Amino acid sequence: MSSFPVLALFGLLGFCIIVIVIMINSLIYKKNSVGNSFATVDVLLKKRYDMIPNLVETVKGYAAHEAGLFKEITELRARTATGNIPGQLADASKMSGLLGRLMMTVENYPELKANEGFLQLQRSINEIEEQISAARRAFNAAVNEYNNAVQMFPSSLLANMLGYETKQYFTASAGDRENVNVGEILKK
Repeated sequence: MSSFPVLALFGLLGFCIIVIVIMINSLIYKKNSVGNSFATVDVLLKKRYDMIPNLVETVKGYAAHEAGLFKEITELRARTATGNIPGQLADASKMSGLLGRLMMTVENYPELKANEGFLQLQRSINEIEEQISAARRAFNAAVNEYNNAVQMFPSSLLANMLGYETKQYFTASAGDRENVNVGEILKK
């Protein structure tokens, strides 16, 4: 009969250890999900950046006076941040804006819009943009789940002890939220 309290204590201790291990594994899983989701966004951004020179070269022949825009796109593509999630998110947002400006420029060139090579390239870029959008949503969902685990009790106790910190969401820049002024873009 006296062994019952000792067994109960060992049972309680074993239960606590199992709960702690489950919470730690859950935090690790969620942290890795954030990394995996960002890697997906990163792969799609790389794919988009690889297509940009083809797009720029195709449009250059028709819109030589847009050299400033081409230069800006090329420079941003060349200096794209790597390994730095906030930097990559900011650069991706800037690139989306520049590609929007480039597509608006194309509107002035009916013969370019009818070019089969350009149309295929434009379809490919539109498809990648949709994939990037879906990957951003998946990334934000993973960040939300991870941040909840890091901030909610009782896993927050372990997260703090293990040095886990909240992650930044993929958000649109202030420029991305503004209405596009097509008239201004076409004047450039």
